[in-house]
Parts: sequence; C-alpha cells; structure tokens
Amino acid sequence: MTTSTPDPIPDPTAWWRNLLEQSPATGPSARSDASDAFTLWQQALPNWLALHEQAMKSLLPWWPGAQDAKNSPGTATAPDRRFANDAWQNDPRFAALAQAYATQAAGLQQVLAAAPLDDRSKAQMGFMLRQVVDALSPANTLATNPEAMQLAVESGGASLMEGMKLFMADLAQGRVSMTDDQAFEVGRNVATTPGSVVFENELIQLIQYKPVAAKVYARPLLIVPPCINKYYILDLQPENSLVAHALAQGHNVFLVSWRNISTEQQHLGWDDYVEQGVIAAIDTALDIGSGGKGSADKINAFGFCVGGTLLSCALAVLAARDDRKVASVTLLTTMLDFTDTGELGLLVNEASLASREAAIGQGGLLKGSELAQVFASLRANDLVWPYVVNGYLKGKAPPAFDLLFWNGDDSNLPGPMYCWYLRNAYLENKLRVPGATTQCGQPVDFGSITMPAFIYASREDHIVPWRTAYASTGLLGGDTTFVLGASGHIAGVINPPAKGKRNHWVGKLDSAPGAAALRRPAPRGGSRKVAEPHFLETDAQAWLDKAQSVPGSWWPAWTTWLSDHGGSKVTAPKRLGNRKNPVIEPAPGRYVKEKAS
Repeated sequence: MTTSTPDPIPDPTAWWRNLLEQSPATGPSARSDASDAFTLWQQALPNWLALHEQAMKSLLPWWPGAQDAKNSPGTATAPDRRFANDAWQNDPRFAALAQAYATQAAGLQQVLAAAPLDDRSKAQMGFMLRQVVDALSPANTLATNPEAMQLAVESGGASLMEGMKLFMADLAQGRVSMTDDQAFEVGRNVATTPGSVVFENELIQLIQYKPVAAKVYARPLLIVPPCINKYYILDLQPENSLVAHALAQGHNVFLVSWRNISTEQQHLGWDDYVEQGVIAAIDTALDIGSGGKGSADKINAFGFCVGGTLLSCALAVLAARDDRKVASVTLLTTMLDFTDTGELGLLVNEASLASREAAIGQGGLLKGSELAQVFASLRANDLVWPYVVNGYLKGKAPPAFDLLFWNGDDSNLPGPMYCWYLRNAYLENKLRVPGATTQCGQPVDFGSITMPAFIYASREDHIVPWRTAYASTGLLGGDTTFVLGASGHIAGVINPPAKGKRNHWVGKLDSAPGAAALRRPAPRGGSRKVAEPHFLETDAQAWLDKAQSVPGSWWPAWTTWLSDHGGSKVTAPKRLGNRKNPVIEPAPGRYVKEKAS
C-alpha cells in the first residue's frame, strides 16, 4: 500500500505575520501586555481553523495503516502515560485518536511559540493553552477512553454506577477527591508525634514536642511551616516525619501551628503574621528553652515555603530592633526574590490584584479551596485528571495516601495579609530591595540577617523554582550553605534517609566572581547593593556545574550543619512548657483540626 506525502503544516511564523497584517491593532507595542496578548489570541482562534485543517490532512496518510495495529502510529504516544495502556495501543482506532490529539497539541504549542509576544504574555497564554489541551484529552471522556469502556463492559456497567456515586460525593464537597479522606484523622494516624501546646493567641498555637534523647541541644529549634497549608506535612507518619527526625538528633523542637482563619480573624495583615506569629513563637521558644535552668541564649529557626518568607521578614524586623535572638536560620524552598516565580506568578497582575484588594483587602477571607484549585491547575495531569478518569470513568475510589490527605486539608487566609503578600512579593518584588517595605514599623533588609543560613531547594520544584531559592544566597548577610535536592516542592523536602531515595547536590558558594561581595551586609546605617536576578541565575548554574551529587536524603547534611549551631548539650526537660507558658492541651492542638468552611 502506498501513501501520499502529507501536506506540511503552515509555517507558524508566517501565519502570525499574516494575522498581524489583518489585525486592526497597530505596532509591536500593542502586543506588550497580557490583555492585548489575550485579544490577539482571540483573533487567532478563528484563523487557527485553517491550520487545524492542514494538520488533520497531515494525519490522513497513516489512517489506512491503522488497520494494522503493529503499524499504528499510536506507538508514538507511548511516552504519554495517559495512552500507555494496551487498550490504547492495541486498537488502531484509539491509537489514531491519541496520535491525532498529540499532533494537534504539538501544533498549538508550535503556533504559540512563534507568536510575536513578550515572554510573560506568551507564558500566560501557554498556561491557559495547557489547561485547555489537558482538559480535551480523549482519555478524559468515556466515549473516547477504551480502558473505561472495556471496564464498563466487563463489570456489566457497575464501574459506571460506582463512578456516578464518586462524582456525586465530590460534587457535594466541591472538589475532586485524591485520596480516601476517611482513612486519616489528624492526631490519630497523622500528626502523632507526642507534644503539647504551650502557647496560643488568635493566630497561632505553639507546639513543644517531647524530647526523645536524654541530652538535647541547649538552643531550641523553632519550625515555621507555611500558613497556606496545615503544618503536619512535616509530621505525617513516624517514618517520614521531619519533626521526629530532628527530635532523634537531639533537638528540642517547637513548631508553629497556624490558625485556619475564620471571619473573626479576617482583619489580620502581614504584620500580624510576622509579629503575632513568628516573633511571638521565637520569644516563647526562647523563654522556655531546652532544659530546667531557664531560657536559652538563642534559638535556631527553620522556615518552609512562605513560612520561610515570613521567618526572614521577622528576622529582618528583629535585626532592625537590634534584637539578635536567633543563632541560625534554615530556609526550605523559600522565595525572598520574586523575580522568577514560575507559573504561579503568571496568575498575578495589576488588574486581578486590584480586584482582590477591593473585595477582601480591608477584611475578608481567601478560601483555602481557591488556593487548592490554583495549585492543582499547575499540575492538572497529576492532580486533577487522573482522579477524574479513575474515579468517574472507571469507578475506582482513590487509595489512602497521607500526603494527598494533607493536600486536601485546606486553610483559609485573611484577605489583608494575602493581598499585601501578593502586591509586595509577587507583583512588585519589593521584599528583596533593602528598605523598600516597612514591616512592624521597621524597614526590612534581608542583608541584616547575619546569622549562618542553610538554604535548601528542590530541582524540579514548580512552586519555588530552584534558582529563585538560590537567589536568597545573594540577599542574606551571613555565611550561607546551599543544598539542592532532587524531585519537587514536597517530595524533595519529605525525603527521610531510611528510604534511601533520590539524591542531592552540595557545593561551595561564590562560584561566580563577585558573589561574595554581594552577600556582605551593609555597614551600619549605610546602603547595600543587591545582586541582580540575571547575575544570580548565572551564579546558580555555575554552582550546579561544580556541585557534587550525593546519593540519598539531604536531611543528614542539614542536621550535621544544625548541630554546629545547637550549643552545648543539656539534660532534656522532663516537663514541657514552663511556669509562664504552661501546657494548654496535647499536640496536635485545636487549631490544626479546624476545617476550612
């Protein structure tokens, strides 16, 4: 059998040029912002039909060959796990369908890549395009999913009935289920490390954990988790609990449990999170100390994600007050420089933020479910569509998974805090500039944070790009250690040594000329130059080029570093809290159990 050569897909660059010539918009400056980019995309969609027709013609030559499964071009889609099942590969009709989808998706990306747009607008449109393309996958529809249809036949329709039950249950709760929520309960089989709440205010509870070593470091370790999720990502199960690991290394561990905000706290702002949250926790941990001889001289502080951003702001506020009560700081997947915020930053612009500020900026709630939907959209093919297909089309309830249970345990935020954070960090990137923000009455300069710092980033992190986390090395004023781990935002962090998974990279900083000078703090009362983002991107790659890959978890590298800042060993306290801060209730406390409404 002979086939004709398919017509080539038109050159995308020429296609866009022709479109622009026909467009009423004038000049390249008309394409410089997102609103005009979206207008242009709307104009492009009708014209895309012609290109789509040409692309479909390019598929015709192999339709006759689809009668032979072995010759089916469906093999080209095998790397896409959505179509990897034999049901897709062995039936030439569905193999052809999968190939057609892949070809059209690639064609759309090709057209977008050639669009005469600025990088940000193109990235915004690319994000939108991916949402549409992912949603239109033939795997997501019963009539075009051979696996689901085969299962329906084999089960006599029972799979479809079960899928409908799962759909109705998810519809009632307003989200797609990713795990068996009934399999877990906070305090019963997640967040079970023994401890007590020793302090609380309207924003936080502070947990002190029961030491497991006879001798502990004199300087307590305070952990500040992100406030956009519940704290127990750091204390899921005993075998993957970072809290339990730190206790086993001889640290007296305190942890902030952020409140799930209700209308009673909807007025709280960023300064409240810094003062009532982080600084109050620092003061309490310092006052309780690690032994029976009173308060400690200093503490060690640890921040994860936005918890690290809040912690860094608090440390800069304390430095401006000439209050040096923290011996070292650990920042995990934390952004201080928001030049490159990955795809999350594409969703923030002046118009959308102004609308938010008008709605909740002076008081109101950002629902946790909204944030959850945003984060899920970043990885829809991992966090949305597999659960739709397996649940609704195949009738398979999701299995029990502690991490995904945590992921679905939403937390609300107060509107004023959220809006301040978006404007000063994501939109205007003021935090990195010395003195550009005033927090708790003090000008904030990260260069004033002169204690030793341990900075960790995850190489495949889609929320905090690793080079963005690396940029903090050019902002902090003290001796800095940088470690890069494999995997993503959560899996890279929660990587206990006993499992022997993944690897991490270690190496010396200052691998690019001038980096050390940019890290030095300013003279008292003087000004300090801040590393430019493009410089740090070059510096980050230079560091990685010379870094050493080490098998296994990064946790031992961190605890070894932390032990140098723990102070002397003292007898572990027999009782938690102290006279000023008595035990309020057992861990995990009330705040973490409050559900987002």
